[in-house]
Amino acid sequence: MKPQDIIVLIKLQIWNKGRWTFASIADSVFLSQSETHAAIKRLAKASLFDTAQERPRVAEMEEFIIHGLKYAFPAELGAQTRGIPTAHSAKPMNELIIGKVGDAYVWPDAKGKIRGQSVAPLYPTAPQAALTDIHLYEFLSLIDCLRVGKAREQALAKDELIKRMRV
Repeated sequence: MKPQDIIVLIKLQIWNKGRWTFASIADSVFLSQSETHAAIKRLAKASLFDTAQERPRVAEMEEFIIHGLKYAFPAELGAQTRGIPTAHSAKPMNELIIGKVGDAYVWPDAKGKIRGQSVAPLYPTAPQAALTDIHLYEFLSLIDCLRVGKAREQALAKDELIKRMRV
């Protein structure tokens, strides 16, 4: 599996615009159609996607994201920088946890308005895709909370992720 597979998986789970196509998913996550097709093949091989139903396998997705993702794709933390809030610095976690000033996590972006510790996104186009889809943004921020958060933050993120995956 590759990190972009997770973004494709999430997008397939939250897709609410009728029937999806490889082109529509690819455009929405800023990948090529061939990358998107390959991602779905890898997801099916990993039992995270049901090709007959053309949907993610929710129980398997939940198990992998909650228990395995942070080990398969560990967070890469960097220096303080300007960027787009993520983890507990973004919705919905910033409504559940009051962070200290200067305790923010961000995806590096020169146009960002928040300064904080940089977190490399799962895939380079993830922030771009997240900014065009609030549901994807929240999902990816919650995943980053699992990747960088402390036990309490991880527990809250887990509960929020489960709610979103089971919809």
